Amino acid sequence: MVCVHCRTLTNHYLIITDMKLSNIGQQLGRDAGIVSLMEDLGDALNVNPNMLFLGGGNPAAIPAVERRLAAHLQAIVSDPQQVNKLLGVYQSPQGNETFIAALAKYLQKTQGWAITERNLAITNGSQSAFFLLFNLLAGRDTEDCERKIYLPLVPEYLGYRDQALSPDMFKSFRPEIELLGDHRFKYKIDFNALTIKEDIAALCVSRPTNPTGNVLTDEEMQRLNALSCEHNVPLIVDCAYGAPFPGILYQPVNNVWQPNTIFVLSLSKLGLPGVRTGIVVAHEAIIEKLVCANTIVSLANGNLGPMLGTKLLLEDNIDALCQQTLLPYYEQKRKLMLELIARYLVGHDYRIHASEGAFFLWLWFPSLTVTSEILYQHLKQRNVLVMAGEHFFFGLEEGWPHSRQCLRLNFCQSEAVMTEALIILADELHRCRYR
Repeated sequence: MVCVHCRTLTNHYLIITDMKLSNIGQQLGRDAGIVSLMEDLGDALNVNPNMLFLGGGNPAAIPAVERRLAAHLQAIVSDPQQVNKLLGVYQSPQGNETFIAALAKYLQKTQGWAITERNLAITNGSQSAFFLLFNLLAGRDTEDCERKIYLPLVPEYLGYRDQALSPDMFKSFRPEIELLGDHRFKYKIDFNALTIKEDIAALCVSRPTNPTGNVLTDEEMQRLNALSCEHNVPLIVDCAYGAPFPGILYQPVNNVWQPNTIFVLSLSKLGLPGVRTGIVVAHEAIIEKLVCANTIVSLANGNLGPMLGTKLLLEDNIDALCQQTLLPYYEQKRKLMLELIARYLVGHDYRIHASEGAFFLWLWFPSLTVTSEILYQHLKQRNVLVMAGEHFFFGLEEGWPHSRQCLRLNFCQSEAVMTEALIILADELHRCRYR
């Protein structure tokens, strides 16, 4: 005899598993590159402590920074009024007013930007900021034109890739490759190939570039800014790893803000990825639209990040924290990783992108006999997590063998972890020759 109640539940279960999704639902619900990245990151950091984790963008745990943040957090939770602001109230749509005021003064003073508080908005992480910006600016417009985000240089941050609610929103351009010595190289924007058409909605770059650590030169930025003004579109600059904070830059740069520029900043790489705080600096008209969209999507921003950010701006010297603590730490880690690569990949055909910022090294294996995705899978089976390079080459109109020959390595881990991982990588590269 079949239980009627059980049969009903089973039928309901079948309906749920076979449910129809909208086109946008299918897009947002698929197994995207950024989803795989965060699954790997979560597994390595929270579930499997034995994983040799050289993937993801999680910043290092730096004791001196964590002590400062812990002291600020303790001061907040020791004050009942501050606890109420932290846990018991919604923020204003634009974001925490005290934080925005402190930010405006800081950016005016240290960067020389001619902005006011009306040029700033807070979001729940910079990932959310880019989702809103891309879909506010690009896609099908009122004149039935499919407008696109132009990426002047790939590889570029894979987190952009699946944020578009319109198909083929990104248009990317291959870089020029400059070979440097026996084992180095550098990507440069190919301005001859960067042809601007009427479908452009915005230019977008990250500086330093995630995944390569490339820092676009001031001259390249000036030329992009000129193109932005010429075609009357924004120039979006992702500063998640760069200036003004966290300042993980191994050479000086100038960040020039103009009304056509949109800078997207983040507290994550200061050591606060868990508080999900993004900052957008833009023309007032863009900020107004962004605030409306963010309120519709998120209702309000979280309180902890802006409250800690205010403490860092008003009670600490945030520039000193970046330049005297964060930067030396990552410089030492970078130096160590480069030494280990030279030691353990000797005899292999490899090149490393010029390491100019962030906490990644980008490796190119010109003679790789499998794709970087396959190499990634082999390494993962041996408890080594890296990032396969091909995910970062999206928006190109045609395939490019180079895109399947690269890996991104995070150098935030201990010497022991990096050493063991590189020994396994060298062994896998050797095995690839005979597969």
